[in-house]
Amino acid sequence: MADFQTLPAEPDGSATATYLGFDYGAKKTGVAVGQRITGTATPLETLRSQNRDVLWQSIAQLVKTWQPTAFVVGVPYPIQATQEKNPVITMILQFCRDLESRHGRPVYVMDEALSTRESQSLFYERRSRKSVKFTDIKDELAAQLILQTWLDHTATRGRLDG
Repeated sequence: MADFQTLPAEPDGSATATYLGFDYGAKKTGVAVGQRITGTATPLETLRSQNRDVLWQSIAQLVKTWQPTAFVVGVPYPIQATQEKNPVITMILQFCRDLESRHGRPVYVMDEALSTRESQSLFYERRSRKSVKFTDIKDELAAQLILQTWLDHTATRGRLDG
């Protein structure tokens, strides 16, 4: 699948490894953080994607703060050679390449199918404040689900062919 694997060929070996997960979109990008030691992902924030300079500055700050071992990005599956011409997939894969080249860390991809729908269910199950709207946090919840799925796969499988 393109240049990116779903899971690392070898475990990183660190129980304290931290990961940043992304649900990248043309307008907004959801971000989540996860740790191998806890096996859980937590939503962080939603970034605006339209201004690329501001987006990359925000991501650089998150990288500085969290010091991730790697990144996990949601991509619509399955990616076939013919589907790579799809503009949405092309945009997401370019984001993956840019993320890897700017920060020198591996980028893994995870199926983002149903992440928005599942994030809506998660939102209504866990909502504690009525003032928070789903539309304000749906992208970071989707990033959380993408990263959580990836963490679950890495915990139960040594390798998943991409």
